[in-house]
Amino acid sequence: MKKLLMRDNFILGIIMGAVAPWILFVILYYLNILLGNLILHVPYLLRSTTLQLIAIVVNVFMMRQYMVKYKFDKTGRGILLLTFIYILAYFVNDYLIK
Repeated sequence: MKKLLMRDNFILGIIMGAVAPWILFVILYYLNILLGNLILHVPYLLRSTTLQLIAIVVNVFMMRQYMVKYKFDKTGRGILLLTFIYILAYFVNDYLIK
């Protein structure tokens, strides 16, 4: 698995940039509900839009790791492309559609 992730490939960066925020969002979403119900007896602590932004931040850390530490520019650019797409989709959804 480690050998698969340690390649300088644009498509790999796109896949990683697409999957990582979804995984983090699902984890944060259920943790938010669980902690809200157990501790404060409220349905949720944070709004869904806040969780979406927090999930997008994971791409920034991955991008930095691949571009600075490993010097994999193509993978970092793939992650950066998906980060911009997610941020654009967030603002369109939150401010133009709602």
